[in-house]
Amino acid sequence: MAQTSIFTVPVTPEEVNASQIVDGQMARHLGIEITEVGTDHMTARMPVDHRTIQRIGILHGGASLALAETVGSIAASYCIDRNRFFIVGQEINANHLRSVREGEGYVYATASPVHLGRTSQVWDIRIRNEEGKLVCISRFTVAVLQKPAN
Repeated sequence: MAQTSIFTVPVTPEEVNASQIVDGQMARHLGIEITEVGTDHMTARMPVDHRTIQRIGILHGGASLALAETVGSIAASYCIDRNRFFIVGQEINANHLRSVREGEGYVYATASPVHLGRTSQVWDIRIRNEEGKLVCISRFTVAVLQKPAN
């Protein structure tokens, strides 16, 4: 039996990457791109390079949070009626579990919903390295707000 998608409209990585959503200043600057959209998750990747490391040559924790919030926000925005509502981040936290050195390729963040409510959403975001080892666990909460009447 086919699983029903959590997303309110069909969405592909190509569509998201070509849209204004990923063209935001931070996501574009950090090289973040969507790589996969499943029925119940969305995955993005980010290079571990000069833009995303700290002074000792490892992935910056803030870059991991930017990746987590980017993929979580994009996924959350596809779980609502985008003509009537929009989402804003309320809270994000992270546990950094493993370092990744500059030049070790990409890190991949997969966002999966914990709660998809009428006024809020909570997302679990797991960041893994190229070998699939867990680098960071993040939880991201967004508010679902109604767009003002025109």
